[in-house]
Amino acid sequence: MTDKTITIVSGLPRSGTSMMMKILEAGGLEILTDNKRTADDDNPKGYFEYEKVKDLEKDQSWLNDAVGKVIKIISFLLKDMSPVHHYKIIFMQRTMNEILASQKQMLIRRGQPTDTISDEKMAKTFFAHLNKIKDWLAQQSNMDVLFINYNDVLANPKEHIVDITKFLGNGLNQKSMAKVVDKNLYRQRK
Repeated sequence: MTDKTITIVSGLPRSGTSMMMKILEAGGLEILTDNKRTADDDNPKGYFEYEKVKDLEKDQSWLNDAVGKVIKIISFLLKDMSPVHHYKIIFMQRTMNEILASQKQMLIRRGQPTDTISDEKMAKTFFAHLNKIKDWLAQQSNMDVLFINYNDVLANPKEHIVDITKFLGNGLNQKSMAKVVDKNLYRQRK
């Protein structure tokens, strides 16, 4: 990883992005987060979010602060990133039924309605988005992408940590990274 690169962890909501942020932090990378969203029952080890990401469409100037660091940007906002930077994107994937179950559980814990959109409709929307964003990413010359499956990382963390380390340019503490993977947090199995 060069000092001109911005490393991004992306994916759908509830796809394992927070786990990947924790893995990269344990590996020795600097995380860009403001810690405004604190750990809770849904993400007991933290969210690793940065509020300015929400306004990425209007303001990309803060991306200069992310150079040489890792930031979490949800997949729906990737198209809003400034084209002047080079990005290494770790794109988290997860079984769709588990994403939907995890999201539903989070809404229940927060006392929010879970029946506004059916799982079938939400899955269709998510799959359509994933197809579009993957096609778009493949066309970007300033973006390198590594797709990582959350379920596979839980099953075999060491193998995927080797892939991540190679993708980011080696030099990461793989032993510390592997210790972060907590199978006890794999609660929405389908």
